[in-house]
Amino acid sequence: MGDGHDAVARALAARLDGQGHDAVAVDALRLLPGPAAGAALRGFYQGCIRHAPWIYAALYAGFFRPRAHPGANPLASVMGPRLLALVRRLRPDLVVPVFHLAAQVTGRERALGRLEVPSAVVVTDFAVHRQWLHPGNDQYLCLTRPAADLAGAGTGRPARAVGAVLADRFLPPRAPVRHPAPGPPRVLLSAGAWGAGTRFEQTAGCLTAAGFTPMVLCGRNERLRRRLDGLPGVTALGWQRDLPALLARSAALIDNAAGQTALQALALGVPVVAYRPLPGHGREGVRAMADLGLSRLARTPAELVAALQDAALQDAARRTDRAEGGPAAPWSTAAARLFPGTAAAVLAELADDG
Repeated sequence: MGDGHDAVARALAARLDGQGHDAVAVDALRLLPGPAAGAALRGFYQGCIRHAPWIYAALYAGFFRPRAHPGANPLASVMGPRLLALVRRLRPDLVVPVFHLAAQVTGRERALGRLEVPSAVVVTDFAVHRQWLHPGNDQYLCLTRPAADLAGAGTGRPARAVGAVLADRFLPPRAPVRHPAPGPPRVLLSAGAWGAGTRFEQTAGCLTAAGFTPMVLCGRNERLRRRLDGLPGVTALGWQRDLPALLARSAALIDNAAGQTALQALALGVPVVAYRPLPGHGREGVRAMADLGLSRLARTPAELVAALQDAALQDAARRTDRAEGGPAAPWSTAAARLFPGTAAAVLAELADDG
């Protein structure tokens, strides 16, 4: 679904491989019966997010909204046999779901005694919704302490905060040094891998009128990129392979999902402002980020401009401080707690323990 869960899987696999383990990333949707089932589920979700967000909002309210007890997903029962066959073939020491549907499958099979391999769920959301939670899983690794507390209370299983899982290119010493582009402050407006969101034209126009240079990350949504291309003062970009360099030259990121792009920006010291969040997990996630002091949530165009102006001023002050020998950390005190880099180490320990 999108690219966020895949990015976490790739980063974890690379880190574990680097520690001498053999990590195999598997698309959970391939565990569905029939070659077209996974594509159909992904297409339905993508269509809702892009064109009928009210449908996804209703589904989220009914089946996902965070509560103090687990959810249940009927797809888990039909995916279980293929997971068990995969485990028999690969003989892993640990199974690590990084997607909530996968967590339902492993939890169900562990609870029934059919999956004999421990499962450790890596929760990628700031707001832990019910579909992440299943008491059959052995352990939960979460972004933050509040998320871990919710996961532990909802499942009765051990849960700990391990921070974000990002590719090495977003973290020191490989991360690029920030050098904002000359001229008016450049602001990235993220639409995620699918180019999902609302009123990007109005938002971009508001930014140019306020003296910013907006660059819209349209992901793989070519229709959105063509629609925005050519608007005065706006740059519409497709899928970006060198996002660290692009972020490093930006004054702020406008985010609508509290996903991997927001975490990547924080890791590089780029201020994050949430605006017009996606329904469901997007809205819950940006609120959780703002409550933790990791971002600012703007509800109106005026609040958006004010937040970006503050972010640009604070960012300039931080860069001046670092240039004069001040703290070298590229993120705020609140954001620094998101990057302890312990997820892979914890998983390796769990795999060794068996």
